Amino acid sequence: MASSTRQFKLGAFLMQTGHHIAAWRHPDAQADAGSNFRHYVALAQKAEAAKFDAVFLADSVGVRSSNLPSLSRTARSDHFEPLTLLSAIAALTERIGLIATVSTSFNEPFNVARKFASLDQISGGRSGWNLVTSSGTGEAQNFNRDEHFEHALRYERAAEFHDVVTGLWDSWEDDSFVRDKESGQYFDEAKLHVLNHKGKHFSVRGPLNVSRSPQGRPVVVQAGASEAGRDLAARTAEVIFVAHQTFDEAKAFYSDIKRRAAAYGRDPDSVKIMPGIFPVVGRTQAEAEEKFAQLQDLVHPVVGVSLLSGVIGGFDFSHLPVDGPLPELPETNGPKSRQRLLVDLARRENLSIRDLYLRIAGARGHQQVVGTPQSIADQLQQWFEEGGADGFNIMSPWFPGGLDDFIELVLPELRRRGLFRTEYEGRTLREHLGLQRPVHGSAAKAAGAGTAVRTPAELVASN
Repeated sequence: MASSTRQFKLGAFLMQTGHHIAAWRHPDAQADAGSNFRHYVALAQKAEAAKFDAVFLADSVGVRSSNLPSLSRTARSDHFEPLTLLSAIAALTERIGLIATVSTSFNEPFNVARKFASLDQISGGRSGWNLVTSSGTGEAQNFNRDEHFEHALRYERAAEFHDVVTGLWDSWEDDSFVRDKESGQYFDEAKLHVLNHKGKHFSVRGPLNVSRSPQGRPVVVQAGASEAGRDLAARTAEVIFVAHQTFDEAKAFYSDIKRRAAAYGRDPDSVKIMPGIFPVVGRTQAEAEEKFAQLQDLVHPVVGVSLLSGVIGGFDFSHLPVDGPLPELPETNGPKSRQRLLVDLARRENLSIRDLYLRIAGARGHQQVVGTPQSIADQLQQWFEEGGADGFNIMSPWFPGGLDDFIELVLPELRRRGLFRTEYEGRTLREHLGLQRPVHGSAAKAAGAGTAVRTPAELVASN
């Protein structure tokens, strides 16, 4: 393939011992990773030295499974609260972006706005908020609910939640705080903006008691791919993490999101689409396949069936033969797009329950690539250059070895092709991603600025 003049973005998706469900059993894995702060620091520093755009942390506000026989055989039950962890990592890194998942279902907008604004200040403008709507009943039961919010209501609430958070991030203009000791004036009253939001789900006066950040405001990231998720992402997201099985799926999603963003008056390039990729890298194809087989052999059937049950929408498969077909499933109230992806995969390739859980044991529905540095680079380049992605979220099979392999073997090949940076272009996450620094809403109105800096509410009203 010819070299590219454009370069793509890379996130390092950090998940405890690694993304493969049996990663903790790998002989070289850090088995206590979920509770090992130094482990996360070392990974973040490696990713920064390799010039990744950001590290990314997923999260849930509860233990993900009530199936104790399965849960007791996985390394998914103990992990840090992500904003606490990233705030500590911020002090031990200088450039890499810091993206954390925080749900709109079981939080309040003011708290979320304040925490991410604080991380943005602490890190010098490197924070990003992965906006999600929680989907697990177990999470709901930790917050005074027997069942989760219905799917459409989750996204309705999330849309208003986003508008409140971003409104609070504009509580202060860039130069609000004069801190003039001689005159005794600490801030300019004319540059303070009180939100006074009153909506269906939230009533928030404001202002936020954190000043505007070095990058204007944290980057907004989303991961929804359902109809409601796509529409919310096209209106509000600056980065989208998404799962695809095929290039055709990736290209169709990419085209759809860019079209929707334009319909909302946004520059399509202001939305960066970064599919998850699970790479198993070997110096030869045989070596890569051997590494992958080693991990697959560590998957206990109880764990595999439970993993599939959770990912596909919470349906119990434990009473079914693992070598039998996937049964017909009712529509889930959980992640609808992931259920559709996996059902389609099982039907398309005639997979048994065992086949299907082994297919998702590493990537959970994301694209899985097992190969040499050259073949993996070929696929990433194709998706990037042919309209399927602006970058990728790298889901290392196990830590630290899987990330080491990608950095040592794949990055040099990507750089040889001109596809990835050798040095950071700036200091903030927005600069890394090629995103404009948002103009403060009041300054934009005073300057007669166009749609690129209009508020979300104004964008909705105009469409």
